[in-house]
Amino acid sequence: PKRTGKAHAMQIELVETFLDLCDTRSFNRTADRLGVTQSTVSGRIRSLEKSLDRRLFQRNRSGTSLTLEGLRFEPHARALRVGWSEALRATRDAGPTATTLRVGLQRDLTSPQIGDWVRAFRAYLPDTALYIEADFSTQMCNDLMQGILDVAVIYTPKPHPDLYFETLSEVRFRMISDVADTLAAIPADSYVQAAISDAFDRLHKTLLPGLSASAIQCGQNSLTSAMLTALGGSGYVLEDTAADLTATGRFAYVDRAPVIPQPVYSAIHLRNRHRSSYRKLIQLLGAHVPGHRGSDPG
Repeated sequence: PKRTGKAHAMQIELVETFLDLCDTRSFNRTADRLGVTQSTVSGRIRSLEKSLDRRLFQRNRSGTSLTLEGLRFEPHARALRVGWSEALRATRDAGPTATTLRVGLQRDLTSPQIGDWVRAFRAYLPDTALYIEADFSTQMCNDLMQGILDVAVIYTPKPHPDLYFETLSEVRFRMISDVADTLAAIPADSYVQAAISDAFDRLHKTLLPGLSASAIQCGQNSLTSAMLTALGGSGYVLEDTAADLTATGRFAYVDRAPVIPQPVYSAIHLRNRHRSSYRKLIQLLGAHVPGHRGSDPG
């Protein structure tokens, strides 16, 4: 049974990679979003195709597209993911607590401050279990619609009649560099472009058109930070991360580089919009998300 459970978990990992690639249509982008290498993504897709004895993607100069078999498999893959999540939820809910609230967090926002929120949540609802996972906005919106998550903290709302969004906060990204002190001197060939969200990308392109076609793009703050630490260069990272990196003495803030804000939103299913426990949960989340400027809820 233990070996079977591991096998199922591995298969779900393949399915998750397949579904992410359905969204991005880019092996590089999916690798970035999942925090793995491109070769890992390719290996997972090959394993899945071997299991199904079908080719799921077609790769050519114009990009990556689903084959007919891939299009047919996609709805079944989504059903497999929902079934697996429901199975996990059932086992997690089988403890001494009567209820489990499932919260998804944008990957960039899993900072030490989240511990303060968990303590506040436990004080408010001591008999409620808490399940937390980190993911990307599009996936969390899908999970909310399918009932896999109860509340999500995201960068990019995905409009849908069944979802309700509120602005929680705003985080700020600042440019740091170990190769130049001023914006005009930033070399494009060593620039690491943070690809945080559609809104972030649009503003970045407007403010910094000359640095918006970088050969290296990262969809996570942690990846951008790791890339800069390993290779050097310039790039935008979260304000807290920028403070930590400049404190080492290696990096410095780039003079005249604009601060780029990124709104943070809460997302819930519309049916839960007026439930008091959900309202309190969102209030507590808002007070402890990095960048929050309001007061701690009572």
